[in-house]
Amino acid sequence: MTCQTTSLAEALLNADPDAPPPQTLPEGAHTVAVGVADLNGVLRGKRVSASHWPSVARRGIALDNTFFSMDVTSQLTPNSYSGPESGYPDLFVIPRGPLRPIPWEEGVWMTLGRAQDHLGNPVPIDPRQPLLRAVARARAMGFEVQIGAELEFYLLDPATRRPREKRMECYGLARAAELEPVLGPIRRHLEAMGVPIEQSNPEFAPGQVEVNLRYGPALAAADHAALLRGMVKQLARQHGLIASFMAKPFIEHSGSGFHMHHSLWRDGRNAFAEDGRLNALGRAYLAGLQRHMAQMSLVGSTTPNAYRRRKPYTYCPVNASWAVDNRTVGLRVIEGADAAVRIEKRDGAADANPYLLMAAEIEAGLRGIEMGWEPEPPSAGDAYAEARHDPLPASIAEALRLAHGSTFLREALGEQMLELLITQAERELAKVEEQVTPVEIERYLEAM
Repeated sequence: MTCQTTSLAEALLNADPDAPPPQTLPEGAHTVAVGVADLNGVLRGKRVSASHWPSVARRGIALDNTFFSMDVTSQLTPNSYSGPESGYPDLFVIPRGPLRPIPWEEGVWMTLGRAQDHLGNPVPIDPRQPLLRAVARARAMGFEVQIGAELEFYLLDPATRRPREKRMECYGLARAAELEPVLGPIRRHLEAMGVPIEQSNPEFAPGQVEVNLRYGPALAAADHAALLRGMVKQLARQHGLIASFMAKPFIEHSGSGFHMHHSLWRDGRNAFAEDGRLNALGRAYLAGLQRHMAQMSLVGSTTPNAYRRRKPYTYCPVNASWAVDNRTVGLRVIEGADAAVRIEKRDGAADANPYLLMAAEIEAGLRGIEMGWEPEPPSAGDAYAEARHDPLPASIAEALRLAHGSTFLREALGEQMLELLITQAERELAKVEEQVTPVEIERYLEAM
């Protein structure tokens, strides 16, 4: 990047993610993409011309109220907010956060937003709303929530929908060099957009990649994760590839996760740290995550496919265990320098909604602080082999059962948001269950 683009990237990184963007566009801008993440974290919105931008900056873009309830195929999920009885009126996506350049489209800029109705009320099924509430609650307690995210995805051949390479080369620098014509532009372009990618590497399967985002304020971190997913898919297409964040595209290979690194800060210092160790406040936050981890499963693993990840010895946790620097647990504590002390929650799937996932996790941690909880004793070694920990749901049916009965999720996400999440998951499960699979054909067609 040039000095000018570096300066812009730094300004974007430090910008308030919930402040109105400027009404005056940068020189040469002719188009602005205004987007918001739907229930599945897919960015949806409109592109507006530069001449229309001052009006959009003030009043937002109008979309019909169903788009938050669209599934991944754009089919509508029934719900009490945007069903046919509502008449499908407009809602308005009001731009929030900075204007970001799209480096591979000259003259095109982008901003995210939050939704409101025609009276100016927040839309209860906008995934940004629960996170705004969680961040505000933390702030009222005197804390700034900092989140760092790790996201895994596959790069696939569009013709075969399979990885082009056959061998796993986890962390392999030779393989990283082969991927650099794709991953290099992804890192540089996203950095120019103010999305702080720290590093990338080949992961634990052919075609699988991990990208690490630098920690930052929670709302900005969710924006960065949503932008990363949307923009990576665009950039992969330019290189003749499909980028897939599907949780478990291949049963024989590693699933793709979405790990969150949590810390709370106060007066510029890490409130979790004491002499490089997790302190009492951090342990209480950890206890909140641990107690609510199973009932939060549906937020981090929203499809039947996501539960295919949850197998022992796959680097995906199967229980609500914790330990210091142990990758067999659900909650990994990282210690060292005070600024680096944090809690990594490891069970989320790469296709989860970042706003809902962060909101639920933050609310769980804050509840642990409010209640003064202590975590269970840490794991010693192989947490997969320890039976004393609360198991995480092994199927979406079990996750749905827990979500239905969760007062915590109703409070954290809101009644209508949780209703929509549950209804979509039930529809996804029904869709999968009504199929005859290739495995059934292979095993039974001729034999029976």
